[in-house]
Amino acid sequence: MELELTGEQGQVRHAVREFAESEIAPHVKEWDQNAIFPTEIIPRLSALGLLGIIFPEQYGGGGLGYVEYVTAIEELARVDGSIALTVAAHTSLCTNHIFLSGTEAQRQKYVPSLASGKKLGCWSLTEPEAGSDAGGTRTRAERSHPGWVLNGIKTFTTNGSYADVCVAMAVTNAALGHHGISAFIIEKGTPGFRPGHKEQKLGMCASDTAEVIFEDCRIPQENLLGEEGHGFIDSLKVLDGGRISIAALSVGIAQGAFDAALRYSQQRRQFGRPISDFQGIQWKLADMATEIEAARLLTYQAARRKDQGHPVTREASMAKLFASEVAVRVTGEALQIHGGYGFLKDYPVEKFYRDARLCTIGEGTSEIQRLVIARSLLDSHG
Repeated sequence: MELELTGEQGQVRHAVREFAESEIAPHVKEWDQNAIFPTEIIPRLSALGLLGIIFPEQYGGGGLGYVEYVTAIEELARVDGSIALTVAAHTSLCTNHIFLSGTEAQRQKYVPSLASGKKLGCWSLTEPEAGSDAGGTRTRAERSHPGWVLNGIKTFTTNGSYADVCVAMAVTNAALGHHGISAFIIEKGTPGFRPGHKEQKLGMCASDTAEVIFEDCRIPQENLLGEEGHGFIDSLKVLDGGRISIAALSVGIAQGAFDAALRYSQQRRQFGRPISDFQGIQWKLADMATEIEAARLLTYQAARRKDQGHPVTREASMAKLFASEVAVRVTGEALQIHGGYGFLKDYPVEKFYRDARLCTIGEGTSEIQRLVIARSLLDSHG
């Protein structure tokens, strides 16, 4: 497959790159070191059309596809993975779940305000006892005429402290296992719904990660998202798009670290010449560039297949697995090229190095991706 962007897709890349370098880059260090969630950037992301890029124009979106979307995520992550993660969680998880599984009334009520950036979304699946094993979900939703009462705690929710709309999974029939988990839409300000502990993290420090807590939280019947008992099944479909997002984010982080290492290698002099003259450095740069390009191809292939309406579970997991592990390797090599300076916060590679580590964990660990890929292969040849 040859990676060639159309004119419109190239324009998206240029616009997001220009925005990231002018509006985000000057603040990255401050936001990271002080763990600041930059609320002021949300309206600017919205003005650029990034918060609703994959949704039809009739719902206030940009009417574009996943190729344009991953292009935007990659360009944001090339400057700051935290901002890319904020956009990804809002778009491919929260809003997309409502768009894919919601009734027309739910789409009309929620998608336009989310796609336009008037409201920020979050998506809550993980719990203290339910990470890779979503069957360990303990949050309960019990019928209480005319709606539901939610009780439980969700963890690792991106945008959790600031979200106006939350999509959360809860058990509605414990006897049915995965088929007894349903999805719900909860609005900010609903009694019994609140953000909890905000996490202090190794990386992605300008992205908000928090608990969300439900304490006798009453929601109406019309806020059941999708069919009762289909929440986990629908989540797997949502995660296909989410994993393509993380693949794109990984490619962007790797590219940002590579760009920094390439510049540094041409500027740093040892033994009377730039270190880029030395074969040891050249081989590192060659391997890094090759792996990034391979990760990008896998990512865009998955995005294109999704735009064409094909199943992408295997392709999304392959892209996410490979790109995230490439990001970890490339950022490590970029730091190594910087030597002792790479260990200092004065240089951007240490942040890329920290941010990349999340990519092999979030939205399904590398181990889970290997299971998904293997099962797909075995099922297709069984």
